[in-house]
Amino acid sequence: MNQRRNFLKTLTATAALLAGNRLFASTGASQHTSLLSTDPPEDYPEFLTPEMARGMRIKATFLDEISWDIPHQNWGTREWDQDFNAMKKMGINTVVLIRAGLGKWIAAPFRSLLSREDLYYPPVDLVEMFLTLADKYGMQFYFGMYDSGIYWQQGLFQREIDLNRYLIDEVWKTYGHHPSFRGWYLSQEISRRTKNMSKIYAEMGRHAKQISDNLPTMVSPYIHGVKTDQVMAGDQPLSVQEHEEEWNEILGNVAGVVDIMAFQDGQVDYHELYEYLVINKKLADRYGIRCWTNIESFDRDMPIRFLPIKWEKLLFKLEAARKAGMEEAITFEFSHFMSPHSAYLQAGHLYNRYCQHFNL
Repeated sequence: MNQRRNFLKTLTATAALLAGNRLFASTGASQHTSLLSTDPPEDYPEFLTPEMARGMRIKATFLDEISWDIPHQNWGTREWDQDFNAMKKMGINTVVLIRAGLGKWIAAPFRSLLSREDLYYPPVDLVEMFLTLADKYGMQFYFGMYDSGIYWQQGLFQREIDLNRYLIDEVWKTYGHHPSFRGWYLSQEISRRTKNMSKIYAEMGRHAKQISDNLPTMVSPYIHGVKTDQVMAGDQPLSVQEHEEEWNEILGNVAGVVDIMAFQDGQVDYHELYEYLVINKKLADRYGIRCWTNIESFDRDMPIRFLPIKWEKLLFKLEAARKAGMEEAITFEFSHFMSPHSAYLQAGHLYNRYCQHFNL
């Protein structure tokens, strides 16, 4: 009998704790305000250090709704509208659909893909929704390609190219009327191990530009640095000199068909980042490519994949990008890791710190 009473007491206490946690999460996640005080934030001193970094502002974000390794937030149009509004207030003017699909999952009912591959039919046309919201908020939208997750990784490059050529034709015909449709994103991320993918970049980029009156194309490759999965599994990272040599070859293969290059900034250590960014800018200038930086707003140093980054780390990277002369900064990605509407409470605090720093 005593065991039963103890069990019920434990069950009741647990239920109360869970209810309290739900209350805290629901109020905190929606408003990102403290339950401990009702004082306005401006009443608090900031205790800023006198020589803190300036950094550069983020003007673009990826939209990662066909996700590879972060959870879905299950938003509908209302939630996405709120998020686009928050982006606009932060100064974001460009949104990039990171991919039209991955494997069997696709962002819209693309007939060109459904008729050729065994894919799942989607319940929502995310492309139309994102373009409609981009129109509403005066943003530029870049369309990301389909990533089979199979063909290009197996060396079947032409198969990947052909699928995306059909997709590009359909997408431009279906969505090209939107005033916000302003460019293309070549989604397949490459580094030294997949440098033959430059053939895909060249052919897909050339075709996209030809049918859309030369709209710009963008890529976001990664540096083969100490934080890549391959290096952490035992491979050797590329030195700055090796990085320059290999990417000089790759960019030589895509010159004229890639307009914007935004290297991901999270695969190297913080003290190394500036040197790699300088080389990226040097290479981009050599081949007439605009040089952006892809500021990762998630933290690769945590044992959990992935959580919003610490503000100090984000500011460090923004300052390295500013000093290296990056033209623009895009982040991966706002909605999960910087948004006041994110499922992660820390993301809203990061949004607050960013806006506070840049007086937004």
